[in-house]
Amino acid sequence: MNSALAPEIFIPAPGLVPMCRVSCEVGALQALGAAPGGQRRCVPLLGGRVEGPGFTGEVVAGGIDWQWQHADGTLEIDAHYVLRAAADGGLVEVRSTGLRHGPPAVMERLAQGEAVDPADYFFRTCVRFTTGATAWLHLNRTMAIASGRREAARVLLDLWQLT
Repeated sequence: MNSALAPEIFIPAPGLVPMCRVSCEVGALQALGAAPGGQRRCVPLLGGRVEGPGFTGEVVAGGIDWQWQHADGTLEIDAHYVLRAAADGGLVEVRSTGLRHGPPAVMERLAQGEAVDPADYFFRTCVRFTTGATAWLHLNRTMAIASGRREAARVLLDLWQLT
């Protein structure tokens, strides 16, 4: 029996549409200690800007980026924060989960706050939105993929809406 799927059975690949850039200031890393699965950490999200064709506004201070740092150096990310739309003040909850990893020397440079080319490491998240703001209800049905860059005191995420 041939297990290969005929090309006409393949489901079309999703498209990517530029959505926005999130620029968020971050506070000091807080290590909670070793736990099952790795080192538990959190980083306070202090606020920032969001600009792009799909959303413009601000990152509301008070979010948290919860992290697991695994023994192999992989960082598992679970960020939870709120955006405020510039156009109408509508609030949008964001849940961004993903991974950051790279060669040990590169990850050490990031940990020291050095500028590192984002092409030298992997930083991607899956992003979901929740809102009751009338103008932004379509975001409840939106999924995005983000490519990230970590700087000493800031995180940049370019979001691409999945179509």
